[in-house]
Amino acid sequence: MMEKNPWVINGEKTVYDNPWISVTEYDVLNPAGNKGIYGKVHFKNTAVAVIVLDDEQNTWLVGQYRFTLNRYSWEIPEGGAPYGTSPLEGAKRELMEETGLHASNWRLLFNMHLSNSVSDEIAFIYLATGLTQHAAEPEETEDLAVQKIPFNRALSMVENGTITDSMSVAAILKVQLMMITGEL
Repeated sequence: MMEKNPWVINGEKTVYDNPWISVTEYDVLNPAGNKGIYGKVHFKNTAVAVIVLDDEQNTWLVGQYRFTLNRYSWEIPEGGAPYGTSPLEGAKRELMEETGLHASNWRLLFNMHLSNSVSDEIAFIYLATGLTQHAAEPEETEDLAVQKIPFNRALSMVENGTITDSMSVAAILKVQLMMITGEL
């Protein structure tokens, strides 16, 4: 296993920057020693996502039109937490904003890199239980539909390709595995 960085960086320049992301282009020598460029998207927030389960094995999905995909997407509640802040607090905020749910029990399921060939974005995925319903407070950029469905239906939506969001797919499959192994 090779852990040494085989890339040589000869220079870099920021080619785009906004409050959420920056794009840097690197002048590199690749692992074969050839000149090239490599672009990296740096996210200015940590991604957070929450899969919720109530006592009857229901979960909540959030539907919204995703500008980047030019299509509608069903997902678990998710969003961002600024670097330097707690991912758990960000997850709690996103769950409340998008669904109005508060949870008394939180468990970090895993973290994951969302697209590590072009981005440094890291996500923290939580399981929330012990739910109470309050009023949702979506952000102005969010036009959301929220649905409470049986967990098995969400799993079927992953299996048939209706849910394609990476954090949602990973979280739903992880919870299914935990149910099978008796961890949940």
